[in-house]
Amino acid sequence: MLVFYDAGLSPFAQKVKMGLIEKKLPFDHRIADLAAPANDFLAASPRREVPALVDEGFAVFDSTIILEYLDDKWPEPQLLPRTPADRARVRMIEELCDSQLEAIIFGMTEIILFKRADGEIAKSILDRGKNDVHKLLGWLGNQLGTRNWFNGDDFGFGDIAVLPYMNSISLYKLGPEPGTPLAAWFDRARQRPSFRRCIDDAKAEVAAFKSAVEKVATGQWPRHYRDHRLDWFVRAGGIDIVRNGLSAGTIGLSNLPI
Repeated sequence: MLVFYDAGLSPFAQKVKMGLIEKKLPFDHRIADLAAPANDFLAASPRREVPALVDEGFAVFDSTIILEYLDDKWPEPQLLPRTPADRARVRMIEELCDSQLEAIIFGMTEIILFKRADGEIAKSILDRGKNDVHKLLGWLGNQLGTRNWFNGDDFGFGDIAVLPYMNSISLYKLGPEPGTPLAAWFDRARQRPSFRRCIDDAKAEVAAFKSAVEKVATGQWPRHYRDHRLDWFVRAGGIDIVRNGLSAGTIGLSNLPI
């Protein structure tokens, strides 16, 4: 059986979970303790990040690679569209969501939930986040166009790529404008049983979130400001927050493979 290492609040893990469920693949569901990772999880995920998948001893990490692995090994139902142009289109949508949109949500969460700043600097970062989310929603609306799904006629890879992030920004009251095709898509997509499972699993972890905040504040679980996250947070005016967090050990950068 497939072994799936998850953290219910991770959008990257949610993408893979939706893929597994949409393909009706049974899996051994394991919650990874990211503050104190176990050896079996570290062996599967050298970056110490979820998601990770183990298939008969073969370990795969990174949500994009895992989803494409699932399509390669279990091609029906296909997650990726059939034509090369449509495949490229949804891969580009995923790239923008996994980099730009995820970075904005991560940065705003640092202010709202982890209280990295207050006063004018907090307001400035949050205002920048709201403005950037608005721009990306416009871009996503153009990508959806008149399609029922980002993937085309059927729910698939493109929709899985957008849905976790759309849900997160909606929790911050920044979701798509009511009455727009993007809002109608979101209403349809969030009813998928695969996504409802993600929501249920995320809710189950919310109760433990207070302890996660404490672990971050004490340096037991440094938050990873890597790649686009660091880029956006610095551009949003948070460079001093990053310096202070690195000095205090509450912010980390990428992990080397172990």
